[in-house]
Amino acid sequence: MTARLAELSVKYDRSGAFPAESIQVVHEAGLLTATVGERYGGRGARVEETARILHTLGRGDPSVALITAMTLNTHAREAVRPTWPEELYARVLKESEERPVLVNHARVEPDLGSPARGGLPATVARRTADGWSVSGRKRFVTGAEGLDWFLVWATTDEPEPRVGTFLVPGGSPGIEITDRWDQLGLRASGSHDVTFRDVEVPYENVIGLGPHGPASEQDNRAGASLHLPLAALYVGVARAAQAFFHTFAHTRVPANLGHPVARTERFRRTAGEIEVLLATAEQLLFDGAARVDAEDPAYTPEQALGARVLADRHAVRAVELAVRLLGNPGLARGNPLERHFRDIQCAPVHAPQEDISLLAIGTKALDL
Repeated sequence: MTARLAELSVKYDRSGAFPAESIQVVHEAGLLTATVGERYGGRGARVEETARILHTLGRGDPSVALITAMTLNTHAREAVRPTWPEELYARVLKESEERPVLVNHARVEPDLGSPARGGLPATVARRTADGWSVSGRKRFVTGAEGLDWFLVWATTDEPEPRVGTFLVPGGSPGIEITDRWDQLGLRASGSHDVTFRDVEVPYENVIGLGPHGPASEQDNRAGASLHLPLAALYVGVARAAQAFFHTFAHTRVPANLGHPVARTERFRRTAGEIEVLLATAEQLLFDGAARVDAEDPAYTPEQALGARVLADRHAVRAVELAVRLLGNPGLARGNPLERHFRDIQCAPVHAPQEDISLLAIGTKALDL
């Protein structure tokens, strides 16, 4: 499966098209629904298994892995604390048996930025005779073209505004991709800007609706463990880069040497540093995820945040070392390492970003 994703990733990276064929591969492997709760007849994958799934998918195609991660996270949340209307979620699960059903949140906005930094969404849900009418613009909605459900974070137009997540079907009239994703890395993730114009939503298709305040903000500290699998995805990218680095080292035979560069002290030393970086990152992530699953009271949210910060740093550094040693060949278009180098730059971008994580860790360390 990983090899097939890697093969397909070349064309999707170049075109930036939605990776439909790759998503179908993931669906057929049963991974899109791996986190569906046992109460719903699902596999009930928890944090460690999810981290290992995304680590593996990240080695094949991180864009596909990221789209998958968003759907896995939705099912994982529903398994822990059901919030969707029961009949609607049952329909989603039924359809997921037959085809890929993708779900993702639409939270980031042009003026608001990331909700991880606080603030009230400008997207508005207006009461209608039959439910809600949702209007606003969202940024970086991963997998937008293939989503069956947008989970739109919006403010109501009531005299005392409330904030909630409105469940919007992907095929609804009034949904438009208004600015296409054209970034350095994860080009096939389709993280487009999406505009919602008077999109109709049934009254009951809203979750978490309540007054705006601390309870409605994104809790970076409490939710830290959910980001361990995301960090594992990027360590998977770094492992793919490492594999190419090893292949290059064994097959490159300069005329002046007469033997593969893998035998030189310079390559062996760098190979050792890359392995230490990635093995350490994996230990931090997988051990931490296992402790989260075991509900270990000694494992704190700050430790999980710290694990993600270090894992991201290690993954980025490992790929940089590989590119530096290869020189120009490492940055050549068509070389897998060049793609891995671009993709790994996206690791530190996901919320909560490093400064927010370090602020939470430092605040706790100073006992504030």
